[in-house]
Amino acid sequence: MTGIGTAEKLKPEFRIQTPLPPANRQRSGGGLNTGLPNGATPLTRWSDFRFAADRGSGLRINILGPVFVDAEGQTHAIRANKVRAMLATLALEAGRAVSSEDLVDELWSGHAIGNTRNALQATATRLRRAIEPAARRRGGSVLRGVNNGYLLEMSPEHVDGNRFLELAAQGAAHLPARPERALELLQSALDLWRGPALLDAGDGLRVRGAAALFDERRLTVREDLASALLSVGDEARAIAELRRLVSLHPQRERFCELLMVALYRTGRQGEALDLFRWARRRLDEELGIRPGAPLQRLHAEILAQDPVLRQRAAVLPSRREPAVVR
Repeated sequence: MTGIGTAEKLKPEFRIQTPLPPANRQRSGGGLNTGLPNGATPLTRWSDFRFAADRGSGLRINILGPVFVDAEGQTHAIRANKVRAMLATLALEAGRAVSSEDLVDELWSGHAIGNTRNALQATATRLRRAIEPAARRRGGSVLRGVNNGYLLEMSPEHVDGNRFLELAAQGAAHLPARPERALELLQSALDLWRGPALLDAGDGLRVRGAAALFDERRLTVREDLASALLSVGDEARAIAELRRLVSLHPQRERFCELLMVALYRTGRQGEALDLFRWARRRLDEELGIRPGAPLQRLHAEILAQDPVLRQRAAVLPSRREPAVVR
């Protein structure tokens, strides 16, 4: 599986952007429109990340599914809910401090817990013990208390979510000119997943917002993977994958588009047209909308048996146009 070399620094744009609690959004100031849902915070520049030393070299944090720690090949489950939630919250900001106030908001969601400082310190102590095996061999603790907060002193690339984003971006970049390489990278990105993102990381705003963003990005990678399969001529595998995705996500028109192209290329023009009618009816009945312009255009091209449908450009991601509300 293709990975990310430790010498290759993870670009900041590939870090997940996590929504802040309302109080934090106000403190962050600026009024900057990032185009992100629920007041997500903009990314910090890579130069703003501070590492005294990367003590987490032997440590991997896994958040694409159940949250657990891989310490130099040894898997460690985190059994306590609050400890697991704290690990996930810090992993989303790997190498960057999270304030004690923000951690309390995330772990206890505003519920009264008595002495919050003692509760957070106790949780941090339990987390430090859980991840200590790798840290002990690296000359210090990976979990560090700094300036009324905590941080995981490790590179963001040691969190599987960030590796996923990096591989996904690389795969998408290779798709137009090198679909074989794109296919390898995109499959490697998807192979990192073991279930819904941050599955057992609690109900805090940060982790749930990040989980939604990761899950959405995963669907986009599946779209890109199907495009890559069609670009290299593997229609059979593309059809098998896309049938499942269309049934799971019937309102995601891109999956329908790609499946229609795959069916058409394998001589099943009638099935492709039937799929369009099914999608149009489903959108009408459930949402009261018509298919978007790309899907309607594809329908017309299939009816006309347009030669463009045999070209690689027919399956490359294009600017999506919104469906039309009636």
